[in-house]
Amino acid sequence: MPSSWKESGLRWYWIAVLVILADQLTKQWILANFKFRETIEVLPLFNLTYARNYGAAFSFLSDAGGWQKWMFSIIAIGFSTVLTIWLRKQDKSLWRTNLAFTLVIGGAIGNLIDRLYHGFVVDFLDFYWGTSHFPAFNVADSAICVGAALIILDSFITEKEAKNKQNQAKG
Repeated sequence: MPSSWKESGLRWYWIAVLVILADQLTKQWILANFKFRETIEVLPLFNLTYARNYGAAFSFLSDAGGWQKWMFSIIAIGFSTVLTIWLRKQDKSLWRTNLAFTLVIGGAIGNLIDRLYHGFVVDFLDFYWGTSHFPAFNVADSAICVGAALIILDSFITEKEAKNKQNQAKG
């Protein structure tokens, strides 16, 4: 474990703060300028649409009666805590993992703020093809997805690097 937080992955925490700020500022802009379900076409395949998500990804459990707000809040707090502990134990030089963790933390906290303040998550990014719409999402959701993809990518790259080091040691 690094001797100080400055030498650990916590040094990357500013990215989580940027994600939270970008997420909350964009959501506040939507709330101030859009009526619920109002849509503005931006590009032929993209709209800004004010939507409310009472569940999780793809509105999972959105009609569960309210208990899901607390379950998803506890999950967000739990994941953010675990990832923060892992960041403290990692060296600052592990940039892919540190970036991934801070993106997930920022996204989780951004959506947590919505759940606790509004009782739902504000979504507004609406991509579509013809009449088929991908579920609306937000900056926090994007950060979580990019962070999760980086975690998966890093696991493959780390395995490959470890195998290369083993082969070099043998040969």
